[in-house]
Amino acid sequence: MMELEGKVAVITGGASGIGEASVRLFVEEGAKVVIADMQRERGKALAAELGDAAEFASCEVRQEDQVKATVDVALAKWGRLDCMFNNAGFGGAVGLFEDIPAEEFDMTFDVLVKGVFLGMKHAIPVMRAQGSGSIINTGSIAGVAAGRGPLVYSAAKAAVIHMSKTAAMPYGAANIRVNCICPGYIPTPLSTGAVGKPDEVVAERSTDYAERQPIPRAGKPDDIAQMALYLASDRSSFVNGQAIVVDGAAASGVMWADQKPAYKNYRPIKVYNPDKG
Repeated sequence: MMELEGKVAVITGGASGIGEASVRLFVEEGAKVVIADMQRERGKALAAELGDAAEFASCEVRQEDQVKATVDVALAKWGRLDCMFNNAGFGGAVGLFEDIPAEEFDMTFDVLVKGVFLGMKHAIPVMRAQGSGSIINTGSIAGVAAGRGPLVYSAAKAAVIHMSKTAAMPYGAANIRVNCICPGYIPTPLSTGAVGKPDEVVAERSTDYAERQPIPRAGKPDDIAQMALYLASDRSSFVNGQAIVVDGAAASGVMWADQKPAYKNYRPIKVYNPDKG
């Protein structure tokens, strides 16, 4: 049996990158999916390719009416909502705090944090009424460890991680699980600055991604989609309030090649005996 047979999901940012990989995998595993995105042409093309299993909804996640309308699409077409994957995002404001205009800070938090809040706000009543649901929010290793992304982006993703954990507490009794996926360095149109460009551009701009973590390959959108599949499925029915890092150990510490030689080479332990000097 397919893992998501009979389930309905909304995936924001679903037209490209991690979102697109998740849409394709969810449909492959039996789900019906609303592809929510601002990229209308690409989103509609993906929905058309996937046929009756997918529906496109134009959605800017910082606009509450559009988020609510997207949830309503799932209800109108399939009558339920089993998974809300709040995945949409962007790089946001870049630079030192003293150089960033306040309005750019606000926009970054509006998309990355408020967008997740709105997705949860409008999914939870539906899930509560039907007695179950899984909410998945996209965090980042930038929200786990300092120095892994732009300053404001990192702060916003840290907020998403903690918001996911706090949301898990009041809604667990309603059988609604809230978890967060924290991707590492994944080449996507967003992370490579290639939004709206052909997929070949992403590949051209991601040649160094294999060097950013101990596992010697670039992360793939499907790596994150596979974790989203697990969290959306009944296999994860006791997983709640977690921030799950999928990064090839990029955020675990200093790369082995960059560590001090003294830590790498064996040396016999020298036991100090105070009686012998």
